[in-house]
Amino acid sequence: MHNFDYARADSTRQAVSSHGPDKQAAYLAGGTTLLDLVKIDIMRPEQVVDINRLDLKRIETLNDGRTRIGALVTNTALARDERIASDYAVLSEALLSGATTQLRNKATTAGNVMQRVRCPYFRDGVSNCNKREPGSGCAAIEGHNRSVHAVLGTSEHCIATHPSDMCVAMAAIGATITVEGPEGQREIDFLDFHLLPGDTPEREHALKPGELITHVTLDAPLDNSRSHYLKLRDRASYQFALASSAVIVTLEGDTITDARVALGGVGTRPWRAHEAEAALKGQKATEATFQKAAGIAFKSATPYAHNAFKIPLGQQAIVRNLTTLTA
Repeated sequence: MHNFDYARADSTRQAVSSHGPDKQAAYLAGGTTLLDLVKIDIMRPEQVVDINRLDLKRIETLNDGRTRIGALVTNTALARDERIASDYAVLSEALLSGATTQLRNKATTAGNVMQRVRCPYFRDGVSNCNKREPGSGCAAIEGHNRSVHAVLGTSEHCIATHPSDMCVAMAAIGATITVEGPEGQREIDFLDFHLLPGDTPEREHALKPGELITHVTLDAPLDNSRSHYLKLRDRASYQFALASSAVIVTLEGDTITDARVALGGVGTRPWRAHEAEAALKGQKATEATFQKAAGIAFKSATPYAHNAFKIPLGQQAIVRNLTTLTA
């Protein structure tokens, strides 16, 4: 056990001040990721700032129709909120498909956004891993790379998937992340928050040192839309996605007038399939249309030794979801 200093903050400003710009400090909310990684000696914070007393546990509907979610709203509270279940069904379904009831009761909205990868080579502490030790290499590329490794957004330095279900739904909905740090408050578009590995896989997000997520604000729901989250996995519970899709559509008769498609389990970040969306808009809701869009979504995919099956599986996640929504 490595010693660390512990501080409990009563305000956002106090939390940011206690944390400081030091990368060896960490914010503590539900702890479902942080404590796991500390226990297996992957994260070694020298300072832990407990933010559980902050007033960030509310879900609010704004005047412009958007919904603002406090960073400390639990996954359970968010999934069960009547407004979320009604206006953002895809988000409620995504949350309820993840983890277990006990974990959802502890895990927070911001913590879910900040989840780290489940790649075993990252978590074992000894294998070559550019996220854990930049420049050491990526053992997954030539190793066992089946379930938690990506086919979209990969690089020669990292192929780990982003593990969150919630974030896939938020990528489809559209959202803004509000953060506060040593330089004040700023907003980050949700699709810009999670970074592709590129040459710097150790940089997973757009936060500056010391910044704290305070809110996630969802875009206003599309009028007369339907949405659904479909998660395909090895077993029916407590399992990360092999491939998943978050889909939102609006219809006029049998014509798709608008579409949002995001993918999980296949990308190094929550993957918004903009080109697939464009292929759906204005088209008849037919299996041929769905198959064409699904193919477009994976046209840049790079399979590895054990995960090539994720390409047809991910395409089926799109087709099946669209079929359900337009039936």
